[in-house]
Amino acid sequence: MHLGLVHYLTVSAVLFGLGLLTVMTRRNTVGILLGVELLLNAAALNFIAFEHFVAGGAAGQVFTIFIITLAASEVAIALAIVLQVYRGHRSILADRLTDLKN
Repeated sequence: MHLGLVHYLTVSAVLFGLGLLTVMTRRNTVGILLGVELLLNAAALNFIAFEHFVAGGAAGQVFTIFIITLAASEVAIALAIVLQVYRGHRSILADRLTDLKN
């Protein structure tokens, strides 16, 4: 069986949908961060699929490396923020974090 562009785009759409659902339904900030990672992975899969199936060059790989770097830095900064919020509020539930004065 030959896997075509449609198969990769379908998997990417499912990943994107799951990531969006996770971001919208989770109350825990770590769960929200995992949803954002799914969104970024779906975008990276799209770039690689289009780079492979559409003639053009290595632009998809360059964008994917950029997305992976962006995702790694996003995780490091976001987890540092989550740790600081937990120290101050003793909770990482997103709906409880309404004030930023304390």
